Amino acid sequence: MDIEFKNLINLQKIDGKLIEVSHFLYEVPAKLNRIDNKIEDSFKIVTKAEDKLAENQKKRRDVESEVQDMKTAISKYKRQLSDVRTNKEYTSLLHEISETENKGDSLEEEIISEMLKADDIEEEIKSATLKAEEAKAKFTKEKEALLKKKAEQEKFKADLLKEKEALLPLIPSDQITLYKKISVKSHGISLSPVTGEFCSMCHMRIRPQVLNELKEEDSIILCENCGRILHF
Repeated sequence: MDIEFKNLINLQKIDGKLIEVSHFLYEVPAKLNRIDNKIEDSFKIVTKAEDKLAENQKKRRDVESEVQDMKTAISKYKRQLSDVRTNKEYTSLLHEISETENKGDSLEEEIISEMLKADDIEEEIKSATLKAEEAKAKFTKEKEALLKKKAEQEKFKADLLKEKEALLPLIPSDQITLYKKISVKSHGISLSPVTGEFCSMCHMRIRPQVLNELKEEDSIILCENCGRILHF
């Protein structure tokens, strides 16, 4: 029986490379998605700071509106001073004016405090934006490198498939059928070289009689333990 050990071994090498390439290509979409998520996360910090600034500005507008209302009320109270007829009413209005002015002063201090906070937030936005842009540049380079490697591996896979296609006609069909059957059960590895007296895949000791038969290379012998095709 003519056993195509050399071609079977070459087929195993090609299939091993195809498994590696296919595994890499399978993982590419997930890797690209992770890179995009990293870029997005970088800018989430900027968005969070911008939201903080928007909240600060809204609060400041609300307080400024409240201050304006108080100023309007104070003007109204002052106009009423000339119309009061008793000291009690006059004193009461002066008290209202004083209380309102004090509240207005407190609110204006709050406005100044919010303005100072806004300055800090704007610096925070600048810093976060700079870091985000740096991260984007870094991750974009990673993405470009990954896409370049993907293209290279796709070409490599195509070349391997052509090589395999040319190799298959050189191997008897019954040997290919056995090879494929074992490959399915053995995670894509159908052949196992014998190292010393052992199957290199499962490390089972090969019986002396089997070793002698292997040396003749006139029949396919399977490992009694893992079921792979043995060869020297």
